[in-house]
Amino acid sequence: MSTTQDLVTTLKQELKSAGITYAQLGERLGMAESSIKRVFAKGDMPLSRIDDICRVLKLDFADLARRVADQQPLKRELTLAQEKAVVADRKLLLMAICCLSQWTFEQIVSTYEITETECFRLLAKLDKLGIIELRPLNRYRLKVSKTFRWRPHGPVMAFFRGNVVDEYFAGSFEGDDELLLLVHGSIGQSLAKPFAERLQRVAEDFAQQHLADQRLPASQRKPYTLVIGLRSWWFKAFVDLWRPQASGQR
Repeated sequence: MSTTQDLVTTLKQELKSAGITYAQLGERLGMAESSIKRVFAKGDMPLSRIDDICRVLKLDFADLARRVADQQPLKRELTLAQEKAVVADRKLLLMAICCLSQWTFEQIVSTYEITETECFRLLAKLDKLGIIELRPLNRYRLKVSKTFRWRPHGPVMAFFRGNVVDEYFAGSFEGDDELLLLVHGSIGQSLAKPFAERLQRVAEDFAQQHLADQRLPASQRKPYTLVIGLRSWWFKAFVDLWRPQASGQR
């Protein structure tokens, strides 16, 4: 759908919300109701006409454009080019991670050695890459969905595997508020996907709790990292011990 069509669709929604009929709009614009219907049916109109309708709705064009953007489908995954651009700059990758965790501009500059000017520049880069929509007063809106994930074989996951995985699992996980489980078993293939979906909901619950707890003072919050995985896999360390008749199960 083109940008103009998106604007027209959103204008229809705004007119309906405001209780303004095509006949009433035509009166205020000095146009026949049939002409108004024809303009909306085409799904295409000049910006001057869109401005006229915005004035009737007492709506700024910038607000209209923002509402259009808010209705666009959110990304579940970035393109390879986007990920390469993010991982090529260590601070940009850090900024992307902060944005995915919905840190505020103030939280970022108070936590990391990043100036306000540099932070804005990095946010602008993420905006250009289509990961966020930068808004006034250094605020932003994520343009990725709750089910977003880095590309499984992409450059960002390659960075994490090379720089983060060993460090993460080197921890003792001995705290009362920590947990490390490795559960192995064979289940029906039809059940694997529902399990994956339940684990996805756990991750979403964790992310929502993170957002909800941002209102708490920093002294009452503690950083945690949740890692969830599910894959069809055999322990390589023990495969050589398999009996010959079992090798066909690999």
